[in-house]
Amino acid sequence: MIEVIDNFLSEENFEWFLKFATKQAPYWAGAKDNKHTIPTGMVSNVKLDSEPVQWFKDKLNFDNLKVCEAYINCFAPGENPYFHIDRKDGITVLYYLNNEEWNKDDGGETQFLVDGEIRGILPVPNRIVYFDANIQHRATSFRKSHRFTFALKYGKLNERPLPWSGEN
Repeated sequence: MIEVIDNFLSEENFEWFLKFATKQAPYWAGAKDNKHTIPTGMVSNVKLDSEPVQWFKDKLNFDNLKVCEAYINCFAPGENPYFHIDRKDGITVLYYLNNEEWNKDDGGETQFLVDGEIRGILPVPNRIVYFDANIQHRATSFRKSHRFTFALKYGKLNERPLPWSGEN
């Protein structure tokens, strides 16, 4: 299952989140996508009881799952993340926080490996994509600017993230 929703947050909440992600959030080295790969990108944790997380919880309900992780991913131009899965069970939500000037030649899609094919979701500002957390996927970087996404990982109460994934 891979689902897309456009214009997910109000314009005011989108603008607040974009400013926070690009100007205020503290970042550090990203996590490994797989146990045998090097870390890619940068991450900034978001508290599970924060207002932005609540915006998503108010609009998304996945039966018997709760938000287990929340963070912002940042990839520099030219970075090449690896395909990975997030959890054995659960749902991953990605929210695109890039600016309004994005166009199709900038890159930055999220790629999914499905039935031997790569399928991409374009990083349209204020869009979410949510999908089964066990689908192999990866980010692609933008050509000229940093790529920001807010990630929410929904899982069962007692499930832990994959051991190599750190915050990713």
